[in-house]
Amino acid sequence: MKRFILISFLGLTLGLIAPVSAQQHEPAAGDADELGEAAFATSCAPEVQGSFNRAVAMLHSFWYQVSERAFAEIAETDPSCAMAYWGIAMSRFRQLWETRSEEDVTVGQTALERARRVGAGTARERDYIRALDQFYGAASEAEFLDRKVAYEQAMEGLYRRYPDDREAAVFYALALLGTARFSPPDKTYDRQKRAGAILEEIFAAQPNHPGLAHYIIHSYDYPQLAGEALDAARRYANIAPDAPHALHMPSHIFTRLGLWQESIGSNREAAAAARRDQWTGQELHATDYLAYAYLQGAQDGEAERIVDEVPKQRERLKEDDTNYFSGLYATAAIPARFALERRQWKEAAALNVPVGVFPDGNACAADATLVFARGLGAARTGELPDARHSIRALELCRETLLQNSEDLWANRVEVQRRSVAAWVALAEGKKDDALALMRFAADLEDGSDKPPTTPGSIVPARELLGEMLLDVQLPPEALSAFEAALEDTPNRFRSLYGAARAAKLLGDVERARKYFSLLVDVSRQGDGERAELREAKEFLGS
Repeated sequence: MKRFILISFLGLTLGLIAPVSAQQHEPAAGDADELGEAAFATSCAPEVQGSFNRAVAMLHSFWYQVSERAFAEIAETDPSCAMAYWGIAMSRFRQLWETRSEEDVTVGQTALERARRVGAGTARERDYIRALDQFYGAASEAEFLDRKVAYEQAMEGLYRRYPDDREAAVFYALALLGTARFSPPDKTYDRQKRAGAILEEIFAAQPNHPGLAHYIIHSYDYPQLAGEALDAARRYANIAPDAPHALHMPSHIFTRLGLWQESIGSNREAAAAARRDQWTGQELHATDYLAYAYLQGAQDGEAERIVDEVPKQRERLKEDDTNYFSGLYATAAIPARFALERRQWKEAAALNVPVGVFPDGNACAADATLVFARGLGAARTGELPDARHSIRALELCRETLLQNSEDLWANRVEVQRRSVAAWVALAEGKKDDALALMRFAADLEDGSDKPPTTPGSIVPARELLGEMLLDVQLPPEALSAFEAALEDTPNRFRSLYGAARAAKLLGDVERARKYFSLLVDVSRQGDGERAELREAKEFLGS
C-alpha cells in the first residue's frame, strides 16, 4: 500500500536519512542478546563490528526505523564502512511489506550511491551492494516486481558464490519470500518451500538467529504449511524479546493453526511492547490479531474492551509510522469483526465509516472492511438500499485498487462485494443467484492468498456459503462448506458451530458431537453468554 513518509533532514552522514521516530525508543547498548545473534562479517573498523551485527539483528526482526538509525550511527563512527550505507538502504527495502514510497526509494538510492563512493572493502561486500542496486538502481524505470525478481536473482548468485556465508543464505531466503509476496498466487508455494529448506538447515546450527526463526514463520504462513513453522513460532519471541515484531510474529502461525490461547499470549506481549515504544501501527496490528483470537474463543468481553480503545488509537496513528497501513486496517477490522463474529446484524449495519479515508486511494482496502460489515448487516436485516450502497462503494474501492496494481487487495474487496450481493439476492428471493454469487466469492477467496496485514478474512466466504446453505435448507452441502472452511481456518468458532448444526440437522450424531465438543473446547476461556455455546452444552449433555 502506498504510504506517505516525512523525511527529516538532520545533517547526519547522509542528508536524507530519517531519524528513529520520536515515538520509538532504541534498546540500550549491550542488549544484543535480547535481539538474537547475527554474525555478518565486514571489512569495517573492528570497533563497529558488534554494532553492525546488532543492527543486522534489528533488520531481521523488521525493526526498520531503529535499524536505519543504528546503521547511520555506524557510518558516522566509521565513514569508510560501505556496508553501513547498504544497511540503511536495506532498512528502506522492507521486502515483505507494502510497496515503497518515493521517499524510501530516494533514501535507498542515496545510501547506495554513498556506499559506491566510499568503496566496499571486499568483493563479497561489493556483491551485496550490487545485488541491492538491482532493486534501487532501476527504480524509476522498471516495474516493482521485476526489480524484486532481479534482486532475488542477484542474491541467489551471491548465495552460491559464498557458501560459507550464512547471512547470504538468510538474505537470499528472504528475497525468495519477497518475490513470492508480490507475485501472482502460486499454490505450489515453490519459493516459500525453497526458502524454508534453506533456513531450517541453518537454524539447527544457529538456534539463536532472529532471522532464521522469523523467516521460517513467513515461509510457512499458509494453511497447508503452517504446521512446519510451529517450532520456530514457539522459539522466536525468546530469541529476540526486545524486538516488538518478534513478540507478535509467532501468532501468525498460532492463528493459522487455531491455537487461540497461544495467539492471545503472543499478542498481549506484542501490543504491550509496541505501546511502550509508542509504535501505534505495530500495536494496532498485534491488537487486531488479539481481537480475532478473543472472538474465536468467545471471549467477547475482552474483545469489547479492545473495540472501545480503537478510536483513541486511530487518532494516534500517523502516516510516517512504518506500520501505518496495518494500523489503519486494524482500526477498521476490529469493530467489523466484533459485530460480524457475534452475528449482531443491526450492530454491523450501524458501523461508522470514517469520512475522508474511504474510498479515496489505496486506504480504501482498510475501511472496505467496515463497508462490507455494514452491507452484510443491512442485507441480513432487510435494509436493502443500504446494502446496495455498500456494494457500489466496494466496487469503487476495487477499481481504485486495480488502477494501483493492488490485485491481492482488489480480490479481497471483490470477495466482500460478491458476498454482500449474494445476501441481497437471497433477501430478494433469488436463491439460485444468491448461491451462485456466494460460491463465486468462496472460490475467489480460496484461490488467492491472505495478505499478511490481516489474521484472516473478516468472515471467510466459505463459511458464509455454509450459513446460506443452511438458510435454504441444504444441510449436506452446508456441512461440506463448513468442513472445507475449517481446513483453511481451523477452530473458527462460527465454522465449528455451523458444521455441528449441519451435522445435527442431518442426524449425524457422531459428527455433531465432534464439532460441538471442539466448539466448547476452544471456548473454555469464553464469557459463556453465546447462545451457540448453550446449544452445544445441551447437546453434549443429552
